Amino acid sequence: MSTQSSLLTVDPSERRRSQRFHHIMPLVIRGDSAEDKTFWEDTFTLSISAHGALVVLAAEVTLGQRLLLMNPQNWDERKVRVARVARVTSFDGRVAQVGIEFEQPGFEFWPVGAPPRKASGNR
Repeated sequence: MSTQSSLLTVDPSERRRSQRFHHIMPLVIRGDSAEDKTFWEDTFTLSISAHGALVVLAAEVTLGQRLLLMNPQNWDERKVRVARVARVTSFDGRVAQVGIEFEQPGFEFWPVGAPPRKASGNR
């Protein structure tokens, strides 16, 4: 995917509450498009944290929009909200890197075990 970013939109309240990890994992995301049509999209994560993830989406979403995230390996579903949208041009069309945030922290959602709740300091 090319990183020719044309538009970056970030929720002003977005702040890092937990460390991010690069981890690619398949997901299914459901929601309503801007045209008020329900979409169901197979996608994947670019990075994960205890509080959310960065995913790739072809569907157009907006800041604050509520979506449903599903792990297709175990059918675990979580409500998320869109916290960040960066439109990019890929080799096969226009997509977005979308930052999503769990409504309730999802420490156990990821198959790699629970990412730390906060970035670790010196101990």
